[in-house]
Amino acid sequence: MTKQVFIRDYQEADYPDLMKLWESLDLGRPERGDDRSVIAKTLQHDGKLLVALVENRLIGSAWITNNGRRLYIHHMGVAKGLQRQGIGKRLMEKILEFADTWNMQIKLEVHQTNPHATALYRKYGFEPLSGYMVLINRNTGRKK
Repeated sequence: MTKQVFIRDYQEADYPDLMKLWESLDLGRPERGDDRSVIAKTLQHDGKLLVALVENRLIGSAWITNNGRRLYIHHMGVAKGLQRQGIGKRLMEKILEFADTWNMQIKLEVHQTNPHATALYRKYGFEPLSGYMVLINRNTGRKK
């Protein structure tokens, strides 16, 4: 990549561009419920949302939530056409810096059909959690 990538904390004004990025990467489906209020709530509870920019254009994100026991990585992604150029690596290094300051483990989910992301995560020491499967109920705590 010839243009400089700048990584910084999320700002409220980033929200529309962040949603466009997440939708383009299939990270922002409505059933996930990741909206402005959820982002704000996680940031108030020691979470972090990093954004990557090139010439003030939002091109990547990494969202870290904190449950007091572990950190969780969500919605880490880089815009199509800019992937595999070291941007994800830079985001991961920032995540690890954050985790080191909290001295906490990090957990994440990655779709099994995403070998490039899996390779990146493994490069940084992430391994499958043997014997476990992921279960989720997206219908609790929401008005129907």
